[in-house]
Amino acid sequence: MPSVRHLPPEWAAQSGVMLTWPHPYGDWAPMLGQVEPVFVQLALAISRREAVLISCHDAAHRDHVAARLREAGVEPRRVRLLVVPSNDTWARDHGPITVLQDQQPLLLDFRFDGWGGKYPAELDDRICTRLKTLGAFGDRPMQEIDLVLEGGAIETDGEGTLLTTESCLLHGHRNPGLGRADVEALLKRHLGVRRILWLRHGQLAGDDTDGHIDTLARFCDPATIAYSCCDDSADEHFDPLQRMQAELQALRRGDGAAYQLVPLPIPAPVHDDNGQRLPATYANFLIINGAVLLPTYGDPADRVAVQRLGDCFPGREVVAVNCSPLIRQYGSLHCVTMQLPEGALATD
Repeated sequence: MPSVRHLPPEWAAQSGVMLTWPHPYGDWAPMLGQVEPVFVQLALAISRREAVLISCHDAAHRDHVAARLREAGVEPRRVRLLVVPSNDTWARDHGPITVLQDQQPLLLDFRFDGWGGKYPAELDDRICTRLKTLGAFGDRPMQEIDLVLEGGAIETDGEGTLLTTESCLLHGHRNPGLGRADVEALLKRHLGVRRILWLRHGQLAGDDTDGHIDTLARFCDPATIAYSCCDDSADEHFDPLQRMQAELQALRRGDGAAYQLVPLPIPAPVHDDNGQRLPATYANFLIINGAVLLPTYGDPADRVAVQRLGDCFPGREVVAVNCSPLIRQYGSLHCVTMQLPEGALATD
């Protein structure tokens, strides 16, 4: 019999979460003092519930990270620090995408090219294979795939449906020469999904990923999608997000039923020192064992997002993490994390 692949949803049981720690040799250098506390808080929250795998740039950086985690009270046995050089910190996009093949974890190492060649990515593109070589995944197999695909670009309901955006996956700089039918066929083959739902609208200002789905719309369970919404007609996001909302309302599950839609209001505009609007979004949450880690921004809408996501995940604690520093580099909480399903991590 041919092998069967299954892409588990984020709410499935996890063995751990991967982080790539910020260091002084990349874009975070001028603001390490602001962003490192966010990573410490993430590591602490995750380690209370599952393991944390952290890529450190070099040996000195590893020692520095270990000291920061000790100071925060992170239990050392729940953390594994490995020396793996990196360009940047966006583990969602350079980390492995894990499928179950015949019910056993298979780590997929897709190519990462800095979101269509926008940024240097040579080190990041090798992180998965280096982690594998260092024993992070034990004897779990890893497959290298000659296709550019970022984890932030796809969402699954765990039942064979993939949700994504045309603006990202069909962008000509990622996989030139591949059309929609080609991309669909490759996703179905490698991820084991049966159908793909495409959104045409909704990119956030300041987003340099060409419209990652994890900034816009997220499955909370097979029947529920939480999404970024804007009710202010004067906001530049109003028209594209209203159009996206209409697309979501028109989507149907495999059995023909409509999805339950949960609007997450976007925060008030946040700008960098050059006046560029930053892509603050509550859709960039992370589901882990027993909790949902929610990015917040010191905005009144934070409380609305906490309450609405709490209703979506009644069995999980909603842990708010102030991610204002993260959006200074155009990403947020989900972007710097990659969950590893149960069985994917080596056990010492």
